[in-house]
Amino acid sequence: MTFDEEQRAQILADYGVLDVQPEDRFDAIVTFAGELCEAPIALIAFVGRDRQWYKAARGIDICETPREHSFCAHAMLGDAPMIVPDARQDPRFVDNPLVAGSPGIRFYAGAPLVSREGVPLGSLCVIDMVPRAGLTPLQQQGLNVLAAQVMALLEARRQLRLVEAHDRLLAESEHKFRILADTMPQMIWSALPDGHNDYFNARWYEYTGVDEGETDGHEWDRVFHPEDQPLAWAAWRRSLATGETYEIEYRMRHHSGEYRWALGRALPMRDADGHIMRWFGTCTDIHDTRLAAEQRELVAHELSHRIKNIFAVIAGLINLSARTRPEMRDLAEDLRTRVLALGRAHDFVRPNGSASNQEVKHARLQGLLVELFSPYGDDDQPRLDVTGADPPIDDRSATPLALLFHELATNASKYGALSVARGRVTVEIVNEGGDCVILWRESGGPKIDHVPEFTGFGSRLIALSIGAQLHGTIDKDWTDEGLSARIRIPVESLARR
Repeated sequence: MTFDEEQRAQILADYGVLDVQPEDRFDAIVTFAGELCEAPIALIAFVGRDRQWYKAARGIDICETPREHSFCAHAMLGDAPMIVPDARQDPRFVDNPLVAGSPGIRFYAGAPLVSREGVPLGSLCVIDMVPRAGLTPLQQQGLNVLAAQVMALLEARRQLRLVEAHDRLLAESEHKFRILADTMPQMIWSALPDGHNDYFNARWYEYTGVDEGETDGHEWDRVFHPEDQPLAWAAWRRSLATGETYEIEYRMRHHSGEYRWALGRALPMRDADGHIMRWFGTCTDIHDTRLAAEQRELVAHELSHRIKNIFAVIAGLINLSARTRPEMRDLAEDLRTRVLALGRAHDFVRPNGSASNQEVKHARLQGLLVELFSPYGDDDQPRLDVTGADPPIDDRSATPLALLFHELATNASKYGALSVARGRVTVEIVNEGGDCVILWRESGGPKIDHVPEFTGFGSRLIALSIGAQLHGTIDKDWTDEGLSARIRIPVESLARR
């Protein structure tokens, strides 16, 4: 039988049985084994790399022997007690110094000691200095039971040692965590899976000014503004029920008595099966940042209002110029509608007020197109239909998009499908990899005998908007009913990441 000596050595170390003080529990076992088998010597022997060490011994004064002299090194390899009626008649042991010399072993019976992993470690044995025929069935059974008891005691010892080692590591980890948490500028806290808060770092107590332990359990909300407590509780209960990230802004009472805005965030720590073991959270003071953002919002609102006024003034100046120069009326009307399109694009990506800025439509392509196409609508039946994907856009792309689709809609109203009552335009938006593809299809328009050639300012404006500003392409195809165009724009050109 072969086995891994490194593994045996590690298991013996885990049990902690080598070179240790006697223990009453093991001494009692060898005493009972000797009396049960009527043998003057009884031993609990563990076989190491190069020696045999006696954990407990009765009837002998030595505590170890060389491994090459060990009977137990043979006994531990079997499945049942090894019986040697007369060692002087056994070729394995006839020359053994323990047989030829002191103590003069003649009879040996040993039950193997095997670990939970099936690794042989030694034996529980009884020894006599006179030959014997063997053990009675009851004695053999008793030796096996006592050997099992030895291993049960050792296994309990190993589990206790593992628990103690785990507790030490856990205590060390917790100590390191507390040191790290207390040195961080953020407020850090933890909670049990049911939401019971059991830890706050030093920064929490420094910031709030409460006594240590005062906010444990479910008492943390006492430092929140009364108006924010229901929202904080609702968000926290939702996270506890779903395991989702907890994130909310609320006002916390500073130790000065001032309520300051903070960002609360927590993530669950899960075990291998996905069960939540603990929540770890932070609170970050964002008061100054929030006030600065509100100030920027006020400035942006004022600038947006003034820009809108500028668009209105420009459109008014164009109208005034057209009245004094009738020959430029058509040109002035084209220019005025383009300015108004830019104004609608500006209104769309710079809505007035932070509340409206929360609306998804104010950051999506479909919303912009619907806004741009509103002047061409029909109360009875829509003449432009926008479907498909709805990618986000921002202020950088809104202006060229507005000019592009304003020109397409204007051309359709002058020469294409929108120039007749039955004409319609469909706009389909498709995501293709990293590109946004927009399909412009006109139907029901006047019959086209030849492909129009648009080389004026409007066509150059379309090319400029698509190519230079949006880094995209446009492919045009004229059908009997109007223009069919395929516009491809990189998604990264529509909105900043």
